[in-house]
Amino acid sequence: MAKFHKALTTHEVSHVAHLARLGLSKEDLEKFQKQLSQIIEFVDELENVDTKGIEPTSQVTGLENVFREDEIKPSLSQEVVLSNAPRKHNGYFVVDAIFNQ
Repeated sequence: MAKFHKALTTHEVSHVAHLARLGLSKEDLEKFQKQLSQIIEFVDELENVDTKGIEPTSQVTGLENVFREDEIKPSLSQEVVLSNAPRKHNGYFVVDAIFNQ
C-alpha cells in the first residue's frame, strides 16, 4: 500500500468541506489542513504494525443484537394523531412540496 508523504492542501480540505456542506473560513481551512494532515500521517504509521497471525476482528466486546417478537399494541386513532396538525386533508398531513416541478 502506498505511503502518504504529503500534507493535504487547503484546496483538498475545502473540497471535502464542500462535500460535507460545511462553510469554513480561511483560518478554519488552514487549521483543519494541518490537523487532518497529522491524522493521515498517524494512520499511515499504522502500516508499520506487524499484524501477522492476528485474526481479523469486527466485534471485540461480545455484545450481540437483542431481538424480540413483534407485539401488536393499541395505537392512537387517526383523529387523535391529526388533532394538532396545522394542515390536514382527507385524513392526511399536508406539507409543503420540497421538489420543484
